[in-house]
Amino acid sequence: MNRGLLYFRSISFELGRVVLTLVFSILGQVFWLAPYKVRYAFLSQWTRLTLAWLRITCGLRYEVEGAEHIDRSKPSVVMAHHESAWETMAMQLIFPRQTYVLKKELMRIPFFGWTLAMLGPIAIDRAAGRQAMRQLLEQGSQRMIERGDWIVIYPEGTRVPTGTVGKINKGAASLALKLQAPIYLVTHNAGAFWPKNSLLRKPGVIKVKVSPALSPEQMDVEQINQAVLDWYQTKP
Repeated sequence: MNRGLLYFRSISFELGRVVLTLVFSILGQVFWLAPYKVRYAFLSQWTRLTLAWLRITCGLRYEVEGAEHIDRSKPSVVMAHHESAWETMAMQLIFPRQTYVLKKELMRIPFFGWTLAMLGPIAIDRAAGRQAMRQLLEQGSQRMIERGDWIVIYPEGTRVPTGTVGKINKGAASLALKLQAPIYLVTHNAGAFWPKNSLLRKPGVIKVKVSPALSPEQMDVEQINQAVLDWYQTKP
């Protein structure tokens, strides 16, 4: 595709995403007093519209291999590979109602951050050291046990270049062990189409691969993290 057209389509997508974000951030304030399920149902439409707009403007869609493995009847922990901003949205469509881990300071951003706060994410102060792990375990347990949410977490902690795997941190495995919840592993190649720190959104089909559920029973952190590493290294 002509590079100029590629930039035009990518910029069109970003402009639309900004507009959608502003609209939902402002309208979302009306839902502060609504039940959590209502807030989630409304705000999750931002994701659906954004990914639909991505498909229209940039010709970028996705396919999921292993969707039949997902048992939607029991809240679970999803450990997803992280190489793009795309998966932070797409996981919301692939798996049931969920909460996710983010930096606490993001919720201080006017309107955008306030809207994030409406969904009660697992907000971590990464500078807090060991306290951050305690926050993850306490808030993660509360979100799943009291609200029945699934938990989506990126064990690598930050986005990595496409085709590579970052260091697998212990927090996600520790949380799954505490909850004794099923674990789904997700790998994908989104970074090849929506690269880190790039404006370009390339047309094509993102391949997503979901593992069968892992049971944390009779597993420890190291065994879970090895399973995560092995899955991330498979071709989606």
